[in-house]
Amino acid sequence: MEHDNIKNNAAAIDAELQWFYRVLDTRLKLHFGHDCEVNDIVAIKPPQIIADESMYGSFIAHYNFSFEERLVFVLSLVPHIRPQSLDVFFTQNAEMARQFTEFGGTNHTDGPAFLPTGETALFLIAGSDLFRRIRAQHLFQMDHVFARHNILKLERSPVKEPEFSGHLQLSQEIIDLVTTGHIRKPMFSSDFPARYIETALEWDDLVLEHSTMEQVLEIKAWIEYGDVLLGELELAKKIKPGFRSLFYGPSGTGKTLTATLLGKMTELDVYRIDLSMVVSKYIGETEKNLEKIFEQAEHKNWILFFDEADALFGKRTEINDAHDRFANQEVSYLLQRIEDYAGVVILATNMKSNLDEGFTRRFQSIIHFPMPKAQHRERLWQNGFSPKMPLAPDVDLHSFAEKFELSGGAIMNVVRYATLMALKNQEKHISRQCIVNGLHKEMKKEGRTVQL
Repeated sequence: MEHDNIKNNAAAIDAELQWFYRVLDTRLKLHFGHDCEVNDIVAIKPPQIIADESMYGSFIAHYNFSFEERLVFVLSLVPHIRPQSLDVFFTQNAEMARQFTEFGGTNHTDGPAFLPTGETALFLIAGSDLFRRIRAQHLFQMDHVFARHNILKLERSPVKEPEFSGHLQLSQEIIDLVTTGHIRKPMFSSDFPARYIETALEWDDLVLEHSTMEQVLEIKAWIEYGDVLLGELELAKKIKPGFRSLFYGPSGTGKTLTATLLGKMTELDVYRIDLSMVVSKYIGETEKNLEKIFEQAEHKNWILFFDEADALFGKRTEINDAHDRFANQEVSYLLQRIEDYAGVVILATNMKSNLDEGFTRRFQSIIHFPMPKAQHRERLWQNGFSPKMPLAPDVDLHSFAEKFELSGGAIMNVVRYATLMALKNQEKHISRQCIVNGLHKEMKKEGRTVQL
């Protein structure tokens, strides 16, 4: 089935490319005054699109692109699927012994490929027709469907260079969608400092206080009904899109697990921001690093999870020097950026008091994840051990839950240790002593001792 889908997609793209080649050839002939079958490129009709036959066709049909939009889209796609098709733009002006300026474009830094720019697109559309060129410039404005739906954009041109000398940049998600029919998850890198996180656990495995769970379910309700609230009930004019929540409480109390389970239950991808790669001592770099994430996340409806968020969203300071002023501007930028994001943003911290008050006023919910009570700890103990490795008869999980105030994460560390020691000792069950030793080990981290 997948093979057939790719085959149909390739056929649709190939037909589109044949149309593109005719338009390109015609534009060059018209520009240089050569004999040509038509007097205007718009006379070369694009192939008819049947939406149901390919993902490419569905995409083009969905947006109902105009002739110019479709031409620019294909021009942006060509370097990714058939770059040699643009080699004709390397033709040199014999009088100047250099490439034609009107073609725009640049060489790839790591190879010979021609990379189209805004100038290339405008030349292809308008040639030397100034009226048509100016009219076509709207394709690269922020309110155009290309920008609004993160389909393609014109990269910022270097300082003091003309605006349309920037490269045409097609988003990787769109390239994936119109070629393979599947969108790849972005790879963790310096250009995308966030990791996709998931869990094998289910919603029933989440052990939270009743009041905490009620507030978590509010986020789930927003994910499921937010579009209805904003759209059908016409509250978009009064309520900002997106949902911002603060999770706070001791380590190991379920903040990360809750975020991943929210994604799993609502079929949304969850990305944990790697703050070590985002926060920079250099002025302006933190904002740039964070913007890389938000640009990718736009229109994806991802859940963005900022763990240990106080490292990034800490309190603003009194202005004593230039560094303080820039640091405060950075926090103000972050405030605005998460408020503009239309998806779910979750910030997690151990201490709510470490966060800037400007953030807390902008949260739709502030959820406390306390240390679990005895009945919840007992459930965590019971759920933690594998049913394939029984406990010794003298193991009393109820007693452990009553006596030792541990987080869910700490309990799982003890479970891991006790089970591992049982396997190491080739025992058929997990002994009480293995669990006690694990408790000693875990509580020693916190400077506490085990008293039985």
